[in-house]
Amino acid sequence: MQLFNIIAVLLTLSALFAWFNHRFLKLPTAIGLMLIALLMSLFLLLPIPGTEALEHDIRLMVDSIDFDATVLHGMLSFLLFAGALHVNLKELAEQKWVIAVLASLSVILSTLIVGGVAWLLFAVLGLDIPLIYCLLFGALISPTDPIAVLGILKSAGAPRSLELKITGESLFNDGVAVVLFMVLLEIAIGGAQVTFGGALVLFLKEAVGGLLFGLASGGLAYLMLRKIDHYQVEVLITLAVASGAYALAEHWHLSAPITVVVAGLLIGNQVRAHLISDQTKGHLDNFWELVDEVLNAVLFVLLGLEVLVISVTGSTLIAGLLAIPLVLAARAFSAGVPVAWMRRFRSFAPGAISILTWGALRGGISVALVLSLPESEIRDVLLTVTYIVVVFSILVQGLTLGMVVRRVGARAAQEMDDTDWPLSATQPGSEL
Repeated sequence: MQLFNIIAVLLTLSALFAWFNHRFLKLPTAIGLMLIALLMSLFLLLPIPGTEALEHDIRLMVDSIDFDATVLHGMLSFLLFAGALHVNLKELAEQKWVIAVLASLSVILSTLIVGGVAWLLFAVLGLDIPLIYCLLFGALISPTDPIAVLGILKSAGAPRSLELKITGESLFNDGVAVVLFMVLLEIAIGGAQVTFGGALVLFLKEAVGGLLFGLASGGLAYLMLRKIDHYQVEVLITLAVASGAYALAEHWHLSAPITVVVAGLLIGNQVRAHLISDQTKGHLDNFWELVDEVLNAVLFVLLGLEVLVISVTGSTLIAGLLAIPLVLAARAFSAGVPVAWMRRFRSFAPGAISILTWGALRGGISVALVLSLPESEIRDVLLTVTYIVVVFSILVQGLTLGMVVRRVGARAAQEMDDTDWPLSATQPGSEL
């Protein structure tokens, strides 16, 4: 199928599903779109006369889309830049140590826990998956996805500090997880040729190099934007940073996600606050909010349609279902241990670990990473398991997160003898 036809079909489906969700289901947009696309895909898989041609055409379209390239080398740059552009750097800096620990140490801990236990789990189920590929699964399933969760947190009345932690962690742990995944993939492919020291150097080069290049590209955009006041040109410059800096970082083997996040934070705070006019700020915000909404819609429709090209067997289905509590337990431990350690010198409100665990949704980046593995039976198994975890995460955790936030808030209010939990949780000395 031609590229234009694929784009036309995806945009049309996204628009129709978004209208139906807004008109009838009234679910958060990302969750609603994925649910409708998933139900449509499952309907097409049923042996219903007259649907064979439609199923064939949609399956052919989905199979022709390189999901890995579409997400990791396309959508991700714009989604991360758009997300970082609207984050208040001053507020983010207040949570910098919590975010830094959750985005780095928690990702590594989760990778090791999920990888080690999954290796034993697969062996029990008769699935021959080497340990290094189990660790790869741990790395790709560890990053959290802020797309679906933030709207739910706001509607549930969650504290601003909690939103900042989840947003900041999600923006940076994508980059850390991708770097960790690439290092482990290099070990899996190179075998004994890759040493621990070499892997550590590669990790630092990509992560620190991405950080520095993000500062450089964002700084260059700052110097250019300070000389003009023309919103069309300024929007083009931000587009160039989101796409060009990402592409160059990939070419130079730096962390492209970290690059665009840092550049987006710099432009979003320094340029928008001091250099551009209110008119330009409005156009810039509206443009990137629209880009974010459109790409998110297409991405979650794609996730729902992806079930058409996934091969599910009895053992992989059981492995996927067992992987759900494993991933949640790993998240609870990898977030809970650092939070327990940080409680010695800063206060956390009751229920912080529960919300950080249940609110850690997995999304498109996990599916994209597993699809980037070399084609093999191992990849097919990991793809099925990953997809099951992602679907549960978005649909079940996403739809119940508001209830969890409210319950935790009620319990916290009772313990603190304060019924206004969101306000009290943001007061000095109380952290989520």
